[in-house]
Amino acid sequence: MQITPLIWLITIAVTIAFFVFEFFVHVRKPHEPTIAESARWSVFYISLALLFGVGIGMVSGWNFGGEYFAGYLTEKALSIDNLFVFLIVMTGFAVPKAFQQKVLMIGIIIALIMRGAFIAVGATLIENVSWIFYIFGALLLVLAYRQAFSDHESDPANGKIVKFARRVLPITDDYHGDKIAVKIDGKRFFTPMLLTIVAIGFIDLVFAVDSIPAIYGLTNEAYIVFTANAFALMGLRQLYFLIGGLLERLVYLAQGLAVILAFIGVKLVFHALHVNELPFINGGQHVEWAPEIPIWFSLVFIGLTIAVATVLSLRKTRGDARRDEVEVAEDAKEGRL
Repeated sequence: MQITPLIWLITIAVTIAFFVFEFFVHVRKPHEPTIAESARWSVFYISLALLFGVGIGMVSGWNFGGEYFAGYLTEKALSIDNLFVFLIVMTGFAVPKAFQQKVLMIGIIIALIMRGAFIAVGATLIENVSWIFYIFGALLLVLAYRQAFSDHESDPANGKIVKFARRVLPITDDYHGDKIAVKIDGKRFFTPMLLTIVAIGFIDLVFAVDSIPAIYGLTNEAYIVFTANAFALMGLRQLYFLIGGLLERLVYLAQGLAVILAFIGVKLVFHALHVNELPFINGGQHVEWAPEIPIWFSLVFIGLTIAVATVLSLRKTRGDARRDEVEVAEDAKEGRL
């Protein structure tokens, strides 16, 4: 895939332009987006991401197009899981609905910057160190285990970094609009908005560690890695308000993501064996029996896993709701008796 410096510059400039547009059109004036507004812009950004993937397929070949779509699906699923944690952060810090857009926007920009840095580091490592695929694969298997058994129940308002910030900085008890800092009696104070942004920034760092090795397990092209991440993050703010209630119903999303991460981890290990140069493994020779999993299989596997996790989650929450209704009805009946 031939990507010139000019294409990189245009891509980064357009990405920045989209986020500037988002800020001035949607975020600058605090308000709670309506469902209709969130739906329109979510459809717009998802459609844009799909059209971009079609463009990659038509210009550079459908193998690269398939890598983009597999990467986009994976990053979008991980981003939705990221939204779930954002929801916990917003709740923990009691951020007013009208100001949540600004927090999300800052969090998404931080995420893109951190992922950009990880992408650059990952590309350099892959270019120069073939055995890095072993480390990426092992890391993803560990992350898959943690993802499968995480409960997302930790309180971000009591995290170590937030506690440290409270100790060293003067923090007000109440919000002052969407301001990060205010002057009270001539003295400058920071608001809880800053603590929220600090918490989200740390979460973004953790998720960058998850997402970048995952997508490098699907493609070695840094351009595809960057654009898939950028499109996955675009529209994430609108998606937060659109599916905020649905997030709590996706009870098997973490397990679905764990399956995807484990699959990509195994795929990376197979690839590492296939290009092996470590002297203590097969005498430094390539392991010929190690299969190279085709991108079409990865794309189908990831799509099916997300679909199954979503369907099973909605079925379980619907069944739990019906069971609760029956129990309430029975309790009420016994009370009348």
